[in-house]
Amino acid sequence: MAADGGIANPDRLLFEGPEWDFEKLRRVYGAIEEIALGELGLDVYPNQIEVITSEQMLDAYASIGLPLMYRHWSFGKRFAREEALYRHGLQGLAYEIVINSSPCISYIMEENSMTMQALVIAHAAFGHNHFFKNNYLFRQWTDATGILDYLTFARDFVAHAEESHGVEAVERVVDAAHALMNHGVHRYDRPAKLNLEEERKRQEERRQHFESSYDDIWRTALIGDKREEEPGQDKEKQRAEVRRRLGLPEENLLYFLEKRAPRLEPWQRELVRIVRHISQYFYPQKQTRLLNEGCATFVHYEIMTRLHEKGLITDGSFLEALHSHTSVVFQPDFDDRRYNGINPYALGFAMMRDIKRICLEPEDEDREWFPEIAGNGDPYGTLRHAWANYRDESFVLQYLSPHLMRKFRLFKVLDEEGADTLVVDAIHDERGYREIRRALARHYDLARHDPDIQIRDVDLQGDRCLVLSHVVHDGVLLDEPSAKAVLEQLAELWRYSIRLEEIDAASEHVIKAHEVPARL
Repeated sequence: MAADGGIANPDRLLFEGPEWDFEKLRRVYGAIEEIALGELGLDVYPNQIEVITSEQMLDAYASIGLPLMYRHWSFGKRFAREEALYRHGLQGLAYEIVINSSPCISYIMEENSMTMQALVIAHAAFGHNHFFKNNYLFRQWTDATGILDYLTFARDFVAHAEESHGVEAVERVVDAAHALMNHGVHRYDRPAKLNLEEERKRQEERRQHFESSYDDIWRTALIGDKREEEPGQDKEKQRAEVRRRLGLPEENLLYFLEKRAPRLEPWQRELVRIVRHISQYFYPQKQTRLLNEGCATFVHYEIMTRLHEKGLITDGSFLEALHSHTSVVFQPDFDDRRYNGINPYALGFAMMRDIKRICLEPEDEDREWFPEIAGNGDPYGTLRHAWANYRDESFVLQYLSPHLMRKFRLFKVLDEEGADTLVVDAIHDERGYREIRRALARHYDLARHDPDIQIRDVDLQGDRCLVLSHVVHDGVLLDEPSAKAVLEQLAELWRYSIRLEEIDAASEHVIKAHEVPARL
């Protein structure tokens, strides 16, 4: 039966059975688009949907999900691992991969049933697509219109560098840059938009500049002489002036190396720049996984439900979609062997549904906690506003309701260093709800997960040692073997010695230091 009380007309069905063809895909896409744009009010980039094999999906996994990518041994290693797990039934494959570009590219697998193709189109081509186009982080930090051209430029440049300088020489630079990718983003300064012609022009200008001149601040570094002290200035003032000229402190390690590493050739700097741009491209995705996946999952659920209510898909197809959907949003209990933290699909989808409930059927508690949206009768408009203007941390802090905290049975545990016991210090009361919400929001704050590492100083008058600092919060130090391995890669690009100091955030005292020698 259709939702309006009438019997579903077989002639209206978009498809029957699991088999798909391109005509069915065209019909389904049109019906989904009508609901997505007309009823949900989504705003999307033009769509480009490509059907690929499972092996091509594995290949897309290996190259971090980008449609065009330079060659690197790590991608092949990842492909071999993912393929072995998949072939032995130890790991499944995603039904789709979607690219933040214009047109927005959605890969769907040819092994999917027709129902799954419809669900994937709703999820990726409209859910993720809308989020990419409208969320403020993606609008400010990525260039959907320029990324495909830039990836083509990057792939061709790396191939040309391998021909000119050898595969091993290129791999050494790319390996080192990959090791620093998490520390190769601008977190506060908005990066320039990517433009292929401007990139090529800038590359040529850089080549001519390095052939004709060299920054005087590094000129003596290549011959090992020390700079003479300028009259009238003490040593500390000179070092402060050097730091100012070098733009220190600097959080973007790859940017500093690209601009300031004294021994890099122009082609090596371009490789570092390519890796830096790709790292920057993924930066918004790290901050919006809960929100992005919650948006896409909510959109596909609403669309598939509407297709069924309008009699356009069968009961069997809808049940198949629900089976897949419930698997995606399943949240294991903390004592379940499958538990691996909070499932972002589960919490994200639940928050979207909860916002819809608050807008349409609020309770007194909702009116007290969310007076701006409770009972406003516009759930889709409210959600579009949230998808556009928040990231995970701020979204949880603004919209996580006591109703949902009870449903997920959330509470806060105090785990103090040196204490023998854990203390439950936030339960389901007025104060506890607010503490739980703040604690969970902090869980999605990247600043609390990614080490705060900055380049602080360079000893130009000595051995050109590059000095970095890691601000230590809550006594959490870096893993020493990992820190040493990354510093070795940093030294590969800097060529001189490296010193990393771990500094306590409260006292500003140096707790621990890591050093690696120069690569002369």
